[in-house]
Amino acid sequence: MRPIATLLADEALRLSGLLFDLDDTLLDHGRLPETAYASLFRLRETGLELMCVTDRPAGWGEVLVRQWPIAAAVTENGAFAMVRPPGHHAERNRAMGFCLFNNIAIAAAHARARGVERVAIVDYDVHHGNGTQWSFYEDPSVLFISSHQYPYYPGTGAATDIGRGRGLGFNVNLPIAAGGTDEDFELAYNTVAFPILRQFRPQLMLVSAGFDALDDDPLAGMRLSANEFARLTAAIVGIADEYSSGRVVAVTEGGYDLGGLASCLRAVSKVLSGETSMSDRREAAPNADSRRGRATVDAVLPELRRYWQL
Repeated sequence: MRPIATLLADEALRLSGLLFDLDDTLLDHGRLPETAYASLFRLRETGLELMCVTDRPAGWGEVLVRQWPIAAAVTENGAFAMVRPPGHHAERNRAMGFCLFNNIAIAAAHARARGVERVAIVDYDVHHGNGTQWSFYEDPSVLFISSHQYPYYPGTGAATDIGRGRGLGFNVNLPIAAGGTDEDFELAYNTVAFPILRQFRPQLMLVSAGFDALDDDPLAGMRLSANEFARLTAAIVGIADEYSSGRVVAVTEGGYDLGGLASCLRAVSKVLSGETSMSDRREAAPNADSRRGRATVDAVLPELRRYWQL
């Protein structure tokens, strides 16, 4: 099998009459061929199903495209789905922020309905995933962790928003001031997010993979590199290897600089396919400027130490 990253990012995919060039843009909305194959893939022991329609039969682990608007790469225990429109702002009764349906929340709810006891969602989009937060705000079976520029659209995601009722402590916000860097995110994730994920011991890991915190993205004011998205994803995969047999599903959210988006997709898909390992991931430099990350940690820890060992 050719590497997922190569198939997704280094080539234009033309399946079912659709040309999807990640280094440029979506060029042509084609139609399904007369002969199409519907393939149902069940991620082993998770209850999650992925339906794709392609112009040829597809085996486990191959790149699949098509039931518009989903392109997906499936590996042995996980998947990376490129979905448009994004979903994490959509709430139960309204669409907002380019989002019509909350793809990641629907996936988590479906997994829970199929018997998965503990689902974790990590959202590193630059905007707070308000729709995902409210979907599980009182639910201790779904841990939601969001890092985001704050204050910023949609205005939610304060450090004090930690859940309600039985869900207290299971909603973790990492609000980071504009200008946040790789080092700020490393500090916040290593101090707060990753220790909580390990204590939660998820049986399925979902990632809202938004890339609009990238330095070149026109919609926000963060300064992350594509490599930082890869490092965060590698750490998430490592935790999934520990507690959920490596089961990780990443779903795209925002990302509006097309060249940067291609770089991020390539970097993250290499991690998910195993081309880039945990050993390639570096920690933040000990003397790096991470004052925004420190401010985030200082705001979050008093709220969460009642529920987690931090």
